[in-house]
Amino acid sequence: MRAALLKLKPSLRTYAEKKSLYGFLYVVPWLLGFLFFFLAPLLTSLRYSFSTVTANSDGVTASFAGFKNFKEALTVNTSFNRVLTESIIDIVVNVPLIVIFSLFLAVLLNQKFIGRTAARAIFFLPVILASGIILSLESTSLVQAINDANAGATTFNALQSFELENMMLEAGMSESIVNYLTSAVNRIYQVVSQSGVQILIFLAGIQTISPQLYEASKMEGATGYEAFWKITFPMVSPLILVNVVYTIVDSVSVNAMTDLIRDTGFKSFNFGLSSAMAWIYFVVVALILAISSYVISKRVFYYE
Repeated sequence: MRAALLKLKPSLRTYAEKKSLYGFLYVVPWLLGFLFFFLAPLLTSLRYSFSTVTANSDGVTASFAGFKNFKEALTVNTSFNRVLTESIIDIVVNVPLIVIFSLFLAVLLNQKFIGRTAARAIFFLPVILASGIILSLESTSLVQAINDANAGATTFNALQSFELENMMLEAGMSESIVNYLTSAVNRIYQVVSQSGVQILIFLAGIQTISPQLYEASKMEGATGYEAFWKITFPMVSPLILVNVVYTIVDSVSVNAMTDLIRDTGFKSFNFGLSSAMAWIYFVVVALILAISSYVISKRVFYYE
């Protein structure tokens, strides 16, 4: 009876039911795009990964080959295991750095200071420069000059991190911690260039926090440090999970692994091996996403 009444009077839906409906409407465009544009290629690549694919004037033919392509990728191909390992290490190292840096910058950019709008635009500029149209201009003198400047910055960072490493080791810090911190220095350009969207998400989340919470904490004598850990961090913790997932997906979309998969398929014309590599990579990334989501979701604070 209640279900029929809700159908007749949508205004009587509960808040949870309205949120579920809005969430479904939000993902409908993606769902339709997946069904009409991605599902068929996805199933085709899965079929190719278990097949020997030949392309000729008559078209593309695929004959079942079992796990031959997967065995070749893991045991015969000289580059796949190395590139896959390097890609996983980059994810493990870069994602925490990018998320922490993004949160730190978002907190700073939320403060009131002269030139705040310009500063926000500067940190979002790498996202625009990494867009498809700009990225396709690799042969232009401007992009080449930027790449040369990046190479010089990398060399300078390496020299600086070498001095920093010696100082921290002499201070008695653990070698593993020193290696992680120095690698962060060497990756500073990559971290900054991939933090634009995450900064924007964190900034939007911070601005939704009620100012009354900070006023009450200040009246109770809380310091800025305490206000961050007791108010800001818990309130934006759901966005940490969002940014971790986004950063992982963004990191694996274009890298040496995707270049190897593309070259194997469209330069060596070994579409079966290329599909097998892609599915192995997909499973590894899916496991990383699942583990990260499970661990972080246990610490997320949802304010109702």
